[in-house]
Amino acid sequence: MGLAAPTRLAGGRWIDPTGHFLTTAEVYDPKTGKFSPTGSMATERASHTATLLADGRVLITGGAASTASDAGTLSLASAELYDPEAGTFTATGSMADAVVAQTATLLPDGRVLIAGGHDRLTDVATAELYDPKAGAFSPTSPGD
Repeated sequence: MGLAAPTRLAGGRWIDPTGHFLTTAEVYDPKTGKFSPTGSMATERASHTATLLADGRVLITGGAASTASDAGTLSLASAELYDPEAGTFTATGSMADAVVAQTATLLPDGRVLIAGGHDRLTDVATAELYDPKAGAFSPTSPGD
């Protein structure tokens, strides 16, 4: 069994009295057993998804962030792409629905299926497709 490729970790929630969310990201190198910093996300988020695309970029979708008043959290519809060659995050299309704890599945054709999760209040039964060529999300329907 060979060594895995470097792993990228992004965002999360700092558990302290303020409970603030993070934009930071790190890359784990299994050869050295060490983490190193990389670019930061544009949006703080936790409980989001990270999906490795066929071209090596990573799609970050949804999740939760703290509100401006720091009185709680809100769901996110935004998405970002991480470019491992440049070590940068850039915004990409937004989802129609703001979701937390959703699933993200890379499909054989290179699109990503985003499904389920919740909107911080109730579970949602929605699904969207992300097309990395177009940089956009679209609703799904049976048979897509």
